[in-house]
Amino acid sequence: MTRGWAPTAPPDPAGGRRVSRRRDGIFQPGPRPWDQAKRWLAHQLPGVGSAAADGGSGEVPAELLAESVRRHGAVADADQTAGQMRALADELTGLGPLAPIARRPGITDLLVDGIGAVWSDGTDGLTREPLVLTGDQVRQLAVRLLTQGGRRLDAAQPFADAQIGGARVHAVLPPVAEGGTQLSIRLSAARTVRLEELSAEWPHAQAWLEVLRHLVGTRANVLISGATGSGKTTLLTAVLAEAGPAERILTVEDTRELRPDHPHVVALQARPANAEGAGEITLSDLVRQALRMRPDRLVVGECRGAEVADFLAAMNTGHRGAWGTLHANSAQDVPARLAAMGALAGLSPQALALQAVSAVDAVVHVERTATGRRPVALALVGTPPDGARDRLELTPVMHDDGRQLSWGPGRALWGAGSGGGRHVARD
Repeated sequence: MTRGWAPTAPPDPAGGRRVSRRRDGIFQPGPRPWDQAKRWLAHQLPGVGSAAADGGSGEVPAELLAESVRRHGAVADADQTAGQMRALADELTGLGPLAPIARRPGITDLLVDGIGAVWSDGTDGLTREPLVLTGDQVRQLAVRLLTQGGRRLDAAQPFADAQIGGARVHAVLPPVAEGGTQLSIRLSAARTVRLEELSAEWPHAQAWLEVLRHLVGTRANVLISGATGSGKTTLLTAVLAEAGPAERILTVEDTRELRPDHPHVVALQARPANAEGAGEITLSDLVRQALRMRPDRLVVGECRGAEVADFLAAMNTGHRGAWGTLHANSAQDVPARLAAMGALAGLSPQALALQAVSAVDAVVHVERTATGRRPVALALVGTPPDGARDRLELTPVMHDDGRQLSWGPGRALWGAGSGGGRHVARD
């Protein structure tokens, strides 16, 4: 799958009197005319840095980029003009010097550490790039990106994250981050991948396709668990595209990442407090608002705190077909994670268990393996065999180790439609 958001751009420049090319192949304009071009553009578009925060694209119009290059650049042909236009757009509203790396196929994450070293992650794993940034470059890029996304990043608020175009940006400033500014960028897929395509490389693709489509078709309430970077959001995006076109999907996220290929999606995004401590909108607030917006499916991009109580309450009031994700090392760790989040909402383990057992039908666990990011386990949510209703227990249905697909005791529940599998029974 190809990722790599950056402003749409023409081919690299071939060279020119006021441009240079680093040994790593990353285009770098010369300083004086470059600064003049940026100042001219900033004067023409004083609000471009905050456009994304106001709901706009935040991208510079091509005609203004071309005029800036015409006024302040020294180019010999169309390729050089296009290259300088692209570099200007990257510096003003894109990922700056990281943009050329972000455009490469297969790149999913960009990381810059305190010494300015740049790392990329993707199909080839974590790799150090030749590019090295100065401390000032990293800090300025981080502040500009977060400001562009409507977030504050300074000494009083030394960490923040925001969605910039198709990238989720997170930054931490020193002294919280020892040694220098830490910048982490998660790149969205350049296009939405359907479930059929996503599963093409899975070892037991057909079995998982049947399971996932059955969960969607029976309107089961499902949690997708996994570690950071395991593909939870990618899988959820593909699964939601399988919902019927007449269904209305409401997504609730801290930072928007879900963009399913579906004709009726309403996206709600949380908002942190401003510098005065006012204006905060939490995921719990958005879950409650979403229930008033006639959702056919309610989706919480990532459950990580007190919002789990509102999410479970929503699923217990007749809202079927809900999906969400949460961090967990394995499917069997999900009950403990739910209990911890329920505690943040003031729910006792017993109250959380009572809510969850009647709300959540199944857990799909995903991992990043040698064969890629894929689902590895399916389990049904229920209570222990002794009948205790004060704690959760997951019953394994299937486990995929890449070589063999094995079935657990939950297969009988899955097929018979009893116990924890009451909403996901086979026809």
